Amino acid sequence: MARRRFFVDGVSESRAWLAGDDARHLRQALRAEVGQRYEISDNRSVYLAEIESLAGDRVLFRVLEELAFAPPAVRLRLLLALVKFDRFEDALEKATELGVESVLPVRSERCEKGLEKAAAKRLDRWRKIVRESSQQARRARLPEVLPPAAFEAAIAGPALCSYFCDEEPGAPPLAAALPARRAREDLVSILVGPEGGWTAAERARALQTGWTPVSLGPNILRAETAAIAALAVVASLWLRPA
Repeated sequence: MARRRFFVDGVSESRAWLAGDDARHLRQALRAEVGQRYEISDNRSVYLAEIESLAGDRVLFRVLEELAFAPPAVRLRLLLALVKFDRFEDALEKATELGVESVLPVRSERCEKGLEKAAAKRLDRWRKIVRESSQQARRARLPEVLPPAAFEAAIAGPALCSYFCDEEPGAPPLAAALPARRAREDLVSILVGPEGGWTAAERARALQTGWTPVSLGPNILRAETAAIAALAVVASLWLRPA
């Protein structure tokens, strides 16, 4: 059975503290004891560590050795239109499990009014969600959850390997749109719209900026389903022969 993995703020002189909810979970739910071994990450490297002491809501680890870890098959960036927060958070959790490197909440024309302002206040909660999901998935590094951005700002910048999910007829399947040459260091951006899809102006602007429209099939998917499906397709196919 794989060891549980926890994220720590840093490692110094072969020691690392775990505090707060994670430390309480380790002590109370997992009944941790001095001498037990777990894996820890400082968001750069992964280590095998042993509990040296427990005090209140803090756990002190002694690092035993650095562990190798497999890098992801591709660098994934999710740009997800703001939808109702329970569904947005479902997508956030699953995107983390699928290896996403960053998540950018996007305000599009058909987003519900007021979601962007409310979203800015939920960043701490969302970062906690990706931390917990990263530990469950045994990731080596945490994904970044960025502050919400307007559509124009979100799609600006280089558009190499950038795809927007589109329900309009004529968009090629996502798997067919992937480039023939693929490398592990490539950054792939996936843009997923809100309920009601993109407006004609947004679709035109994405095309002008270099984004490629792609389809996930004939059915209309909820935003969180589309995000998960698109990330899963890219993550599973990226390093396979075209």
